Amino acid sequence: MSWDQLLWYAAVAAACWVAGAVAAYRAKRPWGAVAVSLCGSAVFLAFIIGMWVSLERPPMRTMGETRLWYSFFLSVAGVAVYARWRYKWILSFSSVMSIVFVCINLFKPEIHNKSLMPALQSVWFVPHVIVYMFSYALLGAVTLFALYLWLRSSRREPSDDEMGLCDNLVRIGWAFLSLGMVMGALWAKQAWGDYWTWDPKETWAAATWLGYLLYLHLRAVRPKDSNAAFAIIVFSFLLLQMCWYGINYLPAAQGVSIHTY
Repeated sequence: MSWDQLLWYAAVAAACWVAGAVAAYRAKRPWGAVAVSLCGSAVFLAFIIGMWVSLERPPMRTMGETRLWYSFFLSVAGVAVYARWRYKWILSFSSVMSIVFVCINLFKPEIHNKSLMPALQSVWFVPHVIVYMFSYALLGAVTLFALYLWLRSSRREPSDDEMGLCDNLVRIGWAFLSLGMVMGALWAKQAWGDYWTWDPKETWAAATWLGYLLYLHLRAVRPKDSNAAFAIIVFSFLLLQMCWYGINYLPAAQGVSIHTY
């Protein structure tokens, strides 16, 4: 499998995702939309696995490679939310966002090789990145939904069901974020001899984790303050962007952070 074949796999996957989103609005039975969307995810996963075999390492090192996982988990998260709560819009959202990240990789390909630095040659590498990417997908979904509700709030207040969806997505995303941090700490202990060193990426990861925890506490003590809840979701997602790739551009992290490769 080569990076040049991404276009063909992505085209098939995107067609399935779009078909699933359309079926969610038109079909009387939701499982048809679920099945078609999952077919698209399966096709995209086949490309990721093919890259894994070709590179002889997990395709998780570069930003382009992590975007592959983000596209895949966005589509899976959309299907999971739709299957559980029957929100028809979620398949449209997940399809569009997955395709956007695929297009970024198509228009801005990165250099991919088989080399993997010693610190990444760990049993924790794969589960840590996968858990984080799934968390990022869920938290990305709730951010856009929160922005939509926030902009609409001048005309109509969000319903309990809509706020409940935000709560559920944040809870699940935060749980996976917590699991990813624990795995990262165990990995750090194995690779560098310490669980936590307040490396720039670790610092931003802690800030992100606390941001979503603040949202959960706010919802518990002030459930009617939706505007503050939406503001915290958006702010926490900005922290997440700094944690994910923003630190690569921070002068303070250059030559210092062990998480810039």
